[in-house]
Amino acid sequence: MKYKMLVLDVDGTLLNDEKMISKRTAHALRKVQQMGIRVMLASGRPTYGLLPLAKQLDLGSYDGFILSYNGGQVIKASNGEVIFERRINPEQIPYLEKKAVKNGFAIMTYNGDTVVTNHADNAHVAAEAELNGMKLEEQELFSVMIDYSPCKCMLVSDDEEALVGLEQHWKRRLNGVLDVFRSEPYFLEVVASGVDKGNTLAAVMEMMDVKTDEVMVFGDGVADVSMLQVAGMGIAMGNAPDSVKRCADHITLSNNEDGVAVAVENLILEEIRNAGVPLEVLNEQSKSTLMGNLGIQYTFASPERMEATMPVDYRTRQPFGILHGGATLALAETVAGIGSMIACNPDEFVVGQQVSGNHISSAHEGDTVRAVATIVHKGRSSHVWNVDVFTSTGKLVSSVRVMNSVLKRR
Repeated sequence: MKYKMLVLDVDGTLLNDEKMISKRTAHALRKVQQMGIRVMLASGRPTYGLLPLAKQLDLGSYDGFILSYNGGQVIKASNGEVIFERRINPEQIPYLEKKAVKNGFAIMTYNGDTVVTNHADNAHVAAEAELNGMKLEEQELFSVMIDYSPCKCMLVSDDEEALVGLEQHWKRRLNGVLDVFRSEPYFLEVVASGVDKGNTLAAVMEMMDVKTDEVMVFGDGVADVSMLQVAGMGIAMGNAPDSVKRCADHITLSNNEDGVAVAVENLILEEIRNAGVPLEVLNEQSKSTLMGNLGIQYTFASPERMEATMPVDYRTRQPFGILHGGATLALAETVAGIGSMIACNPDEFVVGQQVSGNHISSAHEGDTVRAVATIVHKGRSSHVWNVDVFTSTGKLVSSVRVMNSVLKRR
């Protein structure tokens, strides 16, 4: 499989204009994770504000990542472990506050689940807190209260000309100390020197031993350009400005037209479907499931045929050492279910409907049985599989018929 990591900007990319992940996009991203591709959310949002999105996409179950603060921090979605971080020296906060006050700007930063600011009545500050589900705390003596190292600060004003002037001044004055850029017409962001999405993504790729051509990145904004250029496949959204599109390898539909899902379906899922499914990925992802607990291992996988083995041991035998019929049915339903998932289209999902088994002979403790599943009916609304289970010597133990319903995601 070509890609090992899929990186997504959030606002304007993963989310539509209603700030929602569409069902089609969520399904496509879950499916690539099931195939072993790790997903990273990469945003200017604080870590706290990205956690609900990571949970919605099951990033924690598939060893995904959250890149927050435009590259200031990266955590593992599974346990919150910080694997990369660059913060602002708190000694620099009084200088930032002084410039904000002199120009009549609000200043804000983040602390856990709280947005801290000197002007809680600023509409943009309040909207930022609401967007990320965070509390809002006003501190008139802002720099006195920021006795920690924040990942980023933001100066906020509707006076775009004044913000641009300060941005240009700081790019010269703070070069090598802090980096500044405008993420919105009313936001001037300040981060530690050298922090941007592309640099941080490159650092994580090195940690994870992921090569450039194994990474696909989606973005829609200027802050995403450095990521698009780091990746082997940089994809600009249809709603991105022309300056961003010129930096991309591919342009997909807009964030309101499921642009992420369309590109994932065409560039990843079709490739996987045509090339076959990597067994090591299926087995690794199933370790914590019923399949893993029963010791089931896939040995062949395709949309038309599935094979897997299961040991007859303390997990799958009856008290007298004979393979349990319930374990046999679980084996059959497992291979047929995964087979239907591979065979169905990206906008479909599978629900088990019926399992019917005939037990013909026995298998004894110490043996390993083999299930061979072949699809005998592939309709628009249902799949039917025949699953034969054999002992290691080729004796037929059970013949099982499994029916799965195929449903459209809405």
